[in-house]
Amino acid sequence: MHVASIGLLLVIAGSLASGYGCSSRPDPMPQRVLEAPRGTDPTALQSLNTGNQRFSEGQWEAAIVEFEQAVRAQPELAEAHYNLALALERLGDPERARQHYIQAANLAPGNKVIWDSPPLRRYGNVPDKPRENTTAPVLPGIGGGGGGLGGYGGVGS
Repeated sequence: MHVASIGLLLVIAGSLASGYGCSSRPDPMPQRVLEAPRGTDPTALQSLNTGNQRFSEGQWEAAIVEFEQAVRAQPELAEAHYNLALALERLGDPERARQHYIQAANLAPGNKVIWDSPPLRRYGNVPDKPRENTTAPVLPGIGGGGGGLGGYGGVGS
C-alpha cells in the first residue's frame, strides 16, 4: 500500500472515530443561543451579547454571569432566560435550567425556537402549541402544585 493511501485511510478512520460523517444522534443540548429582539433594554442587550459570545467560546460560567445580568436588567426578556437555561444545562444544573426554560416559554408564547426546543420538551407535559389570546402563563409556575412540567401534577401524575 502506498504511503498516501495509508494516510488517507488514517484521516477517514480518525474522522469516523471522532464523529464526523456520522450523525446517528443529534446533540441533546442545542448549540444556538438566541439574539435579543428590537427594543431590548441597552444594559440587558450588552449582557446578552457578551453572554452569547462567552457561550460560543464554551465559557459556561462566564456566560451564566452575563445572562443573569441580562435577566436582572430586563426580567421579561425571554431570550435571556432561554440562553441562561442553555448555559446552566451545560454546567449540569438541570433544575435551575428547567426553571428558566419554563420562564422563557411563559414570556414568549409565540417564539417557536423556545417552544420547539428539545430542552423544553424534555421536561414533559408541554402543550403542543402556546395558548393564544391570553395573558395567563402558558406553563405553570415552578413549585407548589397544579399541573405542569417535570412531574409537578398535570396529566399522568
